[in-house]
Amino acid sequence: MRLARFGLAAALAAAVLAGCAPRPPAPTAQPRYMIGEPYQMGGLWSYPREDFALDQTGLAAVAADARAGRRTSNGEIYDPAVLTAAHRTLQLPAVLAVTNLETGLRVEVRVNDRGPQNPGRVVALSRRAAELIGIRPGGTAQVRIEVVGEPSRALAGGLPSTEAQTLEIAAAPVGAVGREELAPPPGATQATRLRQARQFPGAGASAGATAAATGSAPPLRLPERVSRVPARPGMLWVELATFSRRDMADRQAARLAGLLPRVDVLGGRGRGVQPSYRVRLGPFNAAAEADRALEGTLRAGVSEARILVD
Repeated sequence: MRLARFGLAAALAAAVLAGCAPRPPAPTAQPRYMIGEPYQMGGLWSYPREDFALDQTGLAAVAADARAGRRTSNGEIYDPAVLTAAHRTLQLPAVLAVTNLETGLRVEVRVNDRGPQNPGRVVALSRRAAELIGIRPGGTAQVRIEVVGEPSRALAGGLPSTEAQTLEIAAAPVGAVGREELAPPPGATQATRLRQARQFPGAGASAGATAAATGSAPPLRLPERVSRVPARPGMLWVELATFSRRDMADRQAARLAGLLPRVDVLGGRGRGVQPSYRVRLGPFNAAAEADRALEGTLRAGVSEARILVD
């Protein structure tokens, strides 16, 4: 009996001591600018690259993370209540305008992580970002995503990066050069203006570019600004590839004949304009149908296939 009481008392004491022990400090955000190496996720390889003009359509997912606290791919701290997103190939961080094509609601998010896990989704939104444009947890929606150029460039130029180290190159020594200014001949006002332009190269047309380059980067927590545009839902397609030659497009279509692909001719109506040939599957009314078609193309080895809205 005494041993049982002693064991109970020891367990209680250990619990009290454990409760009094200091908790490890919460991780702090250490945001950095990164592109990253190729990686594999969800059975598909992705190749990150810098793109300030990205404009895509597809299906959006809601990030499955229910709790805050983990570190994102570029060193920030994930919070489902903040307007953030994950993208497979974009530079991190970047500012992305996401429009729900089914509701017309539009919001800007900060892309700071890699994903989505599902290769059939073009972006994974935090719970709050998805809620603002009408996407429920566990659901999907047709979206258009566009990189917002100026703030994204400000992030690229204002954050530390360990990927692009600048090489220090010593300049060659320059000897003293004698110089003498000669008065221009009468009427040579154009020469004077050219000389002033060389002395002050920042004046004139480059002033706007300089102002843009010195603009402040957007904050870690973007404001919740929701706008509305006309809703434009479309049909779902699985795009396989686009070729400059018809025979190459027909060859890929024949290789995937069991999936019933179609070859569409794009452009080529103007003089000197060469057409291109797009191979795709569809259209599909539901995301589940598009997912099954995408799985079939990936199993057939077409790793660049993706779901889009048209």
